[in-house]
Amino acid sequence: MGDALVFPALAPIYAALAPWAELLLRLATGLLLVPHGLRMTFGFFAASGGPVRNLTMLSAQLERDGYRPGWLWTPAIAATQLIGGPLLALGLFTRPAALAVCLFLIVSNVERYRVGGWFWNRLGMEYTLLWAIAAFYFVIHGAGPLSLDHLFLGHIF
Repeated sequence: MGDALVFPALAPIYAALAPWAELLLRLATGLLLVPHGLRMTFGFFAASGGPVRNLTMLSAQLERDGYRPGWLWTPAIAATQLIGGPLLALGLFTRPAALAVCLFLIVSNVERYRVGGWFWNRLGMEYTLLWAIAAFYFVIHGAGPLSLDHLFLGHIF
C-alpha cells in the first residue's frame, strides 16, 4: 500500500522519468564538487569562497581548523572532489565514489555547523547536508540504469 499512487494512470510516466531524475541528481551531486576542487587545488574562481587557492593553503587551513595532519587530508579532499565527483556524475564505480563523497560531506557538515550553524548564507551546513544526503542515496542505490556502471558492467555497481 505504501507505493500506491494518487493517480495510478500516471504510473507509466513516473516509471519512464525515474531513471532520468536519478541521472540528473547523480550529475548534480558529482559535478558540483568539481568547481570547489578546482578553486582549492588550482586557484580557479579565486574571487569566490574562502582564501584557499592551492594545496599548500588548503593544508594550512586544515591544520588551523584542527584537521591534522593537514598534508594527509589535503590530497584526500582534492581527490574526492576532482576524481570522486566526476566518477559519481558518470556513474562509474558509483558506490565507492559516492561513499568517499558522502564521508567527505559528513565531515564538511561538522565543520560548516561549527563555523556557521545551520543556514547556508552564513556558511552553515544546510547546503552540505542536502548534498551529503544525495550522495548517500547513491551509496545505497548505486548509479541506476543510465550509468557507465550499467553500460560496462551490465549491472548497477
